[in-house]
Amino acid sequence: MTGDVAEEPLHRQLGMTDDELAAVVGELGRAPTTLELAMYAVMWSEHCSYKSSRVHLKRFPTEAPWVLVGPGEGAGVIDVGDGMAVAVRIESHNHPSAVEPYQGAATGVGGIIRDIFSMGARPIALMDPLRFGPLDDPRTRYLFEGVVSGISGYGNAVGVPTVGGEVVFDECYRDNPLVNVFCLGILPQDRLVLARAEGVGNLAVLLGASTGRDGIGGASVLASAGFGEGSEAKRPSVQVGDPFEEKKLIEACLALLDAGLAVGVQDLGAAGLSCAASETAAKTGAGMDVDVARVAKREPGMTPVEVLTSESQERMLAIVTPQNLGEVLALCERWEIRAAVVGRVTDTARFRVYNGWFDALNVPGENPAPPIGDAAPEVSSDRAPIADVPIGSLGDGPLYHRPFAPPADLVARRSADPAVVLVRDFPPGTDCSSELLALLGSPNVADKAWVSRQYDHQLFLNTVVGPGGDASVLRLKETRGRALALSVDGKARFCALEPRTGGRLVVLEAARNVACSGARPVALVNCLNFGNPEHSEVMWQFSEVVDGLSEACAALGIPVIGGNVSFYNESRGADIDPTPVVGVIGLIDRLDTSPPGLGLRAGDRIVLLGETRPELGGSEWATRQGYRGGVPPVADLEAARRLHELVAALVAERVPAGLHDCADGGLAVTLAEMAIAGETGFQVSIGGPVECFSESASRVVCSVAPDRVSEVLGRAGAAGVPAAVLGDAGGARLQAERAFDVHLDDATHAWRDALPTIMSAVVEH
Repeated sequence: MTGDVAEEPLHRQLGMTDDELAAVVGELGRAPTTLELAMYAVMWSEHCSYKSSRVHLKRFPTEAPWVLVGPGEGAGVIDVGDGMAVAVRIESHNHPSAVEPYQGAATGVGGIIRDIFSMGARPIALMDPLRFGPLDDPRTRYLFEGVVSGISGYGNAVGVPTVGGEVVFDECYRDNPLVNVFCLGILPQDRLVLARAEGVGNLAVLLGASTGRDGIGGASVLASAGFGEGSEAKRPSVQVGDPFEEKKLIEACLALLDAGLAVGVQDLGAAGLSCAASETAAKTGAGMDVDVARVAKREPGMTPVEVLTSESQERMLAIVTPQNLGEVLALCERWEIRAAVVGRVTDTARFRVYNGWFDALNVPGENPAPPIGDAAPEVSSDRAPIADVPIGSLGDGPLYHRPFAPPADLVARRSADPAVVLVRDFPPGTDCSSELLALLGSPNVADKAWVSRQYDHQLFLNTVVGPGGDASVLRLKETRGRALALSVDGKARFCALEPRTGGRLVVLEAARNVACSGARPVALVNCLNFGNPEHSEVMWQFSEVVDGLSEACAALGIPVIGGNVSFYNESRGADIDPTPVVGVIGLIDRLDTSPPGLGLRAGDRIVLLGETRPELGGSEWATRQGYRGGVPPVADLEAARRLHELVAALVAERVPAGLHDCADGGLAVTLAEMAIAGETGFQVSIGGPVECFSESASRVVCSVAPDRVSEVLGRAGAAGVPAAVLGDAGGARLQAERAFDVHLDDATHAWRDALPTIMSAVVEH
């Protein structure tokens, strides 16, 4: 730097505080080398160490008889019967996607796929919960289009179908989009492998792509600070993906595991080789020596710091015995992927990094040819380590008990009930036809086929229900007729009003969606997207949401088997609304035919299961009217459990011809979506505007043959679930007595054409 301004100390440039540097010095008993400091910086980053969230995350219920692997590994794993298991993971790539939307989203997909096959599972499904600012902003449209293109470009090319997801648009995400990615894989239980470096003398083999400067600090650093002016300068930190290299890596790793050639496998994700090599050894109490001269580099002049912290994509670390090394290298050669011994397991409990040592010690393998312009590294058995640290210290990191307190305006926010104003402006009897059409055409409610049409969702031919249903359904061909129902959901506006209640509601909605497919929920993963943890309001939101999620999971018997925390989702000092996104996995014990689907059937009676209350706080309708205060709907956990069990049983017995979860937009929107799906209208009596657009939880609308209505009502009564006949399906109009009257064609066009019209519009300059 020039002038009188002193250059910022290196540890601060790397995102470390003065106290964290002091902790490193105390750990080592000396000042760290530049490489050691860089490794601690990435490993102790918020993204890698969970230093602000670990104290709260342990409150999640994580155990159940069917859980084989819980939180803390590359993916959670559950037993699905017949000797098979599924591995599940959800991750965020928010900050990289805000900087470079295509590669940010694409490498998010690539990274989570590697998390899945590192467990021994073949990835068979992706889902994409996304959040953006309003679509009237040109930059939002650029981000939206780039992210969707990145997901489709990588997922389609690598051969993993994207079977569902959700897209939400809200002002709070204008400068900080959320790109969360969910992946599921299937494996024989005897192929399950963990990220463990066991056995002194075993070798660490780096598989896949060469290492470059792209992605240095890509996830670990980008995701551990907020955005401000000049964030575009961070573009070089975003990783660059190669789905064809990833496809080869998938097949090679699964073949390696089928042959029993790996002791442990770890993806190279955030913090790169420094994380993968140290974590695998730390989990067993072993040590690890790494030689950076053995790492193939794609750019000249790369320093050991760059090599150890690069997050270049399509790389895995396998721990193999010396006896199996020849077979491993031959297998990799058949799949045309690079493989090199870069480390070895020791009994030192230390992580040591060398540069030009292994060749002198006759460690199997040899240094690769250097990039053009670089000299070959000097080799000597007298080399001193360029990093030498206690191996557990990298992964431990600091543990913060950050202060938390509710926002100062909480009472005022909760007292601003939008129902008071909306009942005045829309009294009972008001014609809400235009309100319904406006909601159907709003980006949050409208058809998302513009997104899903860009994805291949039928690869592997497992997909029974793809994008657009309440839940996606996958047959498990390796089992005797079992299937999975998957749903990803988030309710940020509810969490912004009452975080604990919002946390409960997001679990209830996802579980309700899988129940509509006839499934019982068996596992949950979460991606917790929040603002700056240094703000006490954000940490209060986080703690409350964790409690809400935990309470709902405990009440419904759903173990939390993994997750991710994304903090520092803020721009220009403004935090996003608290946005927990959950993925719920439901198990269908026997799937003989497809679930009923969303559509109404002409001639059926329409039955509502659940109770509608005057609850407009956080609703889509109230938000569109400009009201963001109030309280969210009641989250009655016992009522939800009763409803889910009833609905799953009815679907399993094929009682309803169609059914749909009641959520965004309320009952009027749910009925309209069912009419559009079934290509038939309806005539109902549901009350006035408040009843039409309330978003009360735990409601499902069913299309039921007239001769089975009494059965449904009787079973609902026995289960303690409120039930009422709303009217009949049929005709060409959507009619609610003294509420709205809309032609089916108008509703269909409003719902189906909204996103394509917005995205194809020519922006005038």
